[in-house]
Amino acid sequence: MARRRPQRRAAHTRQNIGAPISVHIESLSHDGRGFTRVDGKAVFVWGALPGETVTVQRLKGSKDFDLAEVLEITDRSAERVEPKCAVFGTCGGCSLQHLAAEKQIGYKQQVLANNLSRIGKLATTKAPQTWLEPLVAEPWYYRRRARFAVKDTSKKGGSGNGASAKDGVLLGFREREGQAITAMSRCEVLQAPLPALIEPLKTAIGQLSISRDVTQVEVSIGEAIDGAEQPTVAMVFRVMKPTSDSDDALLKAFGAEFGIDIYLQPQGPNSIYPLTAARRLYFPIKLQNQPRLELDFQPTDFIQVNSALNNKMLERAVDLLNPQPGEKILDLFCGLGNFTLPLTQRCEKVVGIEGDFSLVSRARDNAKNNGIDNAEFLVENLFEVNRGAAWLNHRYDAVVLDPPRAGAKEILPFLPKMAASRVLYISCHPGTLARDAGTLVNELGYELTAAGVMDMFPHTSHVESFALFEKK
Repeated sequence: MARRRPQRRAAHTRQNIGAPISVHIESLSHDGRGFTRVDGKAVFVWGALPGETVTVQRLKGSKDFDLAEVLEITDRSAERVEPKCAVFGTCGGCSLQHLAAEKQIGYKQQVLANNLSRIGKLATTKAPQTWLEPLVAEPWYYRRRARFAVKDTSKKGGSGNGASAKDGVLLGFREREGQAITAMSRCEVLQAPLPALIEPLKTAIGQLSISRDVTQVEVSIGEAIDGAEQPTVAMVFRVMKPTSDSDDALLKAFGAEFGIDIYLQPQGPNSIYPLTAARRLYFPIKLQNQPRLELDFQPTDFIQVNSALNNKMLERAVDLLNPQPGEKILDLFCGLGNFTLPLTQRCEKVVGIEGDFSLVSRARDNAKNNGIDNAEFLVENLFEVNRGAAWLNHRYDAVVLDPPRAGAKEILPFLPKMAASRVLYISCHPGTLARDAGTLVNELGYELTAAGVMDMFPHTSHVESFALFEKK
């Protein structure tokens, strides 16, 4: 008999419902929980896999479904593996470490297929004509961006006199349910050197006089500069009170010891400033038969967290769109120019549209710094489109859509006027992609010619995907 007890949450957050019961798991839900039915009622089970028979404890109930967790596994799936992370089951960062990495991507493709059918109302003949081979890379130590929550739980807080209070500092991701911070000492999905920096970081925060007023630390990793052994690491400390001179000295010493650039954020995003020397942050893009590009970014800018997958994603995007000399492409939600700039190498012009002025400014600088003169970047709120905007009145050969989780429904009605024969949709949420795919196919006359998933976030239930729409 195989037996495994996932790490338990604090007793005051639990609400046991009845005695433990034995169930057979039918499938995985969209967020990675095992799914079954008991007396016709849906039950979602944390830590269970399809095909397993498990004893579960129901924790929460509603009229429509119950939530439960595994107590004992009596019939174990061959796809189950031992989680690598010590806090798996408590931490909300990962939900699929107990499923073999090569099986996770198949589950994600099924989630996409189900959404296209159920939400997009696309029949089998429409969704899609071709399934693309999933894109995968190394499943561990891949994440170059993270935002840690922080809380000093010690009785006296930091003293600022060098005495360590690390045992009282919680730093990590939020727990699986609720807002509590996971008590973690390292993380197996963060890119080096971050996993080994969590304990020293907790120690440093615990020594600050304002340790109770540090609420988060945002971390970004850029490419190594000038042959350095370690990549450039930037940490942004959200501080609710001003730091003292001794606090600044402690943070500077921490940065010097571990080779980290330290920033402070006393208020909103625009208040961020460097406490230490701020080195260049950039990431490279190197696609086959194209020159290497380098995109600069700021510590809190949005970038794709998985550098290896980003390059594979861009390679596929260029292959799917197949830009031709003389073509004009529109890149919506363009950010720093992640898709825009590689596409310029194959067509006449790319116009990038983004709602954040600071990102547009950096995208323009990135084009200039890479010697690209056939990219144009404009500021536009794509959720409240200005119908009089000049760029809306041009024709484009292809459109790239890379929206946030909310999707792109507000801009879709303008596509017919653009007359694009190809639309490439890159999605971070299968539900909104499916909704928008339904509009593109059932209302705007496009065909869904290809779709597929990529494992941008291994060991999580996040489904990142491609969809290519064409008018024949």
